[in-house]
Amino acid sequence: MRLSSLIDSCAPRSTILVRLLVGWVFLSEGIQKILFPATLGVGRFTKIGIPAAHFFAPFVGVVEIVCGTLLIVGLLARLAAFALLVNISVAILMTKIPMLAKVGFWATMHEARTDVCMWLGSLFLVIVGAGPWSLDQRMDNHIAKQSESKRAAREPT
Repeated sequence: MRLSSLIDSCAPRSTILVRLLVGWVFLSEGIQKILFPATLGVGRFTKIGIPAAHFFAPFVGVVEIVCGTLLIVGLLARLAAFALLVNISVAILMTKIPMLAKVGFWATMHEARTDVCMWLGSLFLVIVGAGPWSLDQRMDNHIAKQSESKRAAREPT
């Protein structure tokens, strides 16, 4: 896979709003996993039954911080969104699906609203990319200019 296919985007400028929304929520949640390990990090992971919570809680926190930041600036946005899509899918499977049997559909839907929004927002960004107001677009433009220069240099005059 070429880098240009990973960073190319046909998304509108307004995609920046989805990037900021998804990136900000994940960045904030990742920081909180590190700052408040007893309630939002290792303690929470242990409570919900995630094995090796002392490893996975900080790991997930760092993934959320790094990928959330990448989304905000629009750098390797598809890759970051894919990692966060996996992350939120595991969170939904580990927390919201078991909740469904315990408290019912509407209580679960209330608790899952942010998770569902983050899942859909991440999927959207995997599909469309970062959009024109992003570092991905700047890199794509730079790669295109380099390719054009190389092609022009090879053509006989």
